[in-house]
Amino acid sequence: MANKSGMSEISGGASSSAVPVAPAAPSSGAARRLVRRLPVVGGIAAGSVLLLAGPAFAHVTVQPGTAPKGGYATVNIKVPNERDNASTVKVEVSLPTDHPLASVMPQPVPGWKVDVTKSKLAKPLEMEGEKINEAPSKITWTADGKGIEPGQFQQFPLSVGKLPSDTDQLVFKALQTYDNKEVVRWIEPAKEGGPEPESPAPVLKLVSADAQGTGQGPADGKNGAKDGSTDAAAATSDTTARVLAVGGIVVGIVGVAVGVLAGRRRNA
Repeated sequence: MANKSGMSEISGGASSSAVPVAPAAPSSGAARRLVRRLPVVGGIAAGSVLLLAGPAFAHVTVQPGTAPKGGYATVNIKVPNERDNASTVKVEVSLPTDHPLASVMPQPVPGWKVDVTKSKLAKPLEMEGEKINEAPSKITWTADGKGIEPGQFQQFPLSVGKLPSDTDQLVFKALQTYDNKEVVRWIEPAKEGGPEPESPAPVLKLVSADAQGTGQGPADGKNGAKDGSTDAAAATSDTTARVLAVGGIVVGIVGVAVGVLAGRRRNA
């Protein structure tokens, strides 16, 4: 009897230690707190996407950003609206005076009036055997209607040439006027290796015809179209990468939050 009792006690003890203990179910209060925190995490993620993606599209720029030296090119002055409560009603672009352009022809844009201002040159240009004493110095687009409304952008096409061969870039300083009388001055030069200015001036980079490709003549838009599609693809890829990165951050935050709550439940 004693042996049986002892064996019974040992057997009972072994059986008791072998039975796994089920983890405690999360309390309803902890679950509710986690659910309440998830929208906050989502809001932080959404804000991060806007912060990362916004600056890429906020500035007035020249598209595409490069053109062949010594040739002609068709470019667009791209103007986004940065305000939530005002529309852009006027855009003024000053053309470079240190490297004047003999030919600047704006393409008509529906809903906008365009005016080209010419100025006398301190040093005449020679073009196709002729001396040119004046050249376009400023182009002004004025809205006939609503202009560029919040959340929109507008492109203003220009045919420009003959592009100089003795410089690596042309700077197109721009003024953006809103219907509330606010004027944003896109005139700050960018310094190589330095931080980007708050309101950088639009810049057209000039490269050799070999680096650009086949070159571009007055009526040849093939190269410009290729550059535009490349810029669009690069912008899309960049935005996608940023969104994926933010998504990874969100997953990490949620994982940490779940781990912390689980640890608190075990300690309790």
